[in-house]
Amino acid sequence: MQLNLIDSKKSVDVNDVIFGREFCEDLVHQVVTAYRNAGRAGTKAQKSRGDMSGTTKKFKKQKGGGARHGDYRAPIFVGGGVTFAARPRSFEQKINRKMYRGAIATILSELLRQDRLKIAESFDLEAPKTKLLAAKMASLGTGRTLVVTEAGADNLFLAARNLHHVAIVDVAGMSPVDLVGCDNVVMTLDSVKKVEEWLA
Repeated sequence: MQLNLIDSKKSVDVNDVIFGREFCEDLVHQVVTAYRNAGRAGTKAQKSRGDMSGTTKKFKKQKGGGARHGDYRAPIFVGGGVTFAARPRSFEQKINRKMYRGAIATILSELLRQDRLKIAESFDLEAPKTKLLAAKMASLGTGRTLVVTEAGADNLFLAARNLHHVAIVDVAGMSPVDLVGCDNVVMTLDSVKKVEEWLA
């Protein structure tokens, strides 16, 4: 597959298996959901009546006083234990490597079909200035933009810190949530080759 570069008249050959894949909504949904769930802390905890400290001495007689209770730690009393107490848990879902890579390729292919994926020969700046990056992004359209680059783009990382609608990541930091949540994706030639090596 031949793709034109946005900053020159050249074109580049890309792998059809990665950038020409059919869209599978179920796969993308499953991988994105699992990725987000893996980031949940799951540290909520409550005390049941067995976890609470305090005496278990019977505080009133068995008969003639209404409800029968052995101690004040019962859930119906103020300050008592929680009936179904929450416990620390993991929200992690099993996603194998093949599914994860397939979802990344599916998302990239769909972005390309919707003309939301653009490839540049290079995307670095001469100086770490936000003004320079803002001027460069104006030609790419509005909306949230994800720039996927390789090592050595320090000026780009520094210039993007004050632009809330621009995110700069390398190939290792690219996630399905980032790809799905952006309006436009710009990839450099080096990052495209890196992605092809990773997903091939």
